[in-house]
Amino acid sequence: MSDSAHVVGVVGSLRDGSYTRLGVGRALDGVRRAGGTAELLDLREYDLPTYDADHDEAGDANAFKTRIREADAVPLGTPMYHGSYSSTLKTALDYCGFEEFEDKTVGLLAVAGGGFPVTALEHLRSVCRALNAWVIPHQVAVPRAHAQFDDGDLVDEDLDGRVLTLGRRAVQYADIEPDPDSFEGEQNVGAR
Repeated sequence: MSDSAHVVGVVGSLRDGSYTRLGVGRALDGVRRAGGTAELLDLREYDLPTYDADHDEAGDANAFKTRIREADAVPLGTPMYHGSYSSTLKTALDYCGFEEFEDKTVGLLAVAGGGFPVTALEHLRSVCRALNAWVIPHQVAVPRAHAQFDDGDLVDEDLDGRVLTLGRRAVQYADIEPDPDSFEGEQNVGAR
């Protein structure tokens, strides 16, 4: 287990009262408990215009990509919108490629106002595979988020444990031996 892993949690929500931000923050508590260093990347603080391949260094893209490249592991957090992950996170990931994510350990957390945000997690897993990232098998779904938090804290002990475990796994697997490139990665010429 890497006890000096630097883990960067990305919040794919722009809402001021974001449950996604609370969830990623709690996962980063798990990182610290496991001996890693934790940094929260709040996408509200980055100017990332809608991705245009002709202007792939627009706004704060280089600063964002640098933070991702420097991380040993990256938990991605998203609200579920229309059965998938947020456009905010999609835009941020569009600026990234293999240089940022290849062989990187990635964790997934999705939050929903209704039922389980499983499709958002599946879609993010597919994107990460296309970038040859190593996605932690343990993932976190936070359904009915409005009822899961009280004054910023998770009220369900089991769910809180799952979120903390995601952070611990990010540290534990930060230096895992990478898998061979995926089929999806081999076909993803745009990310090279």
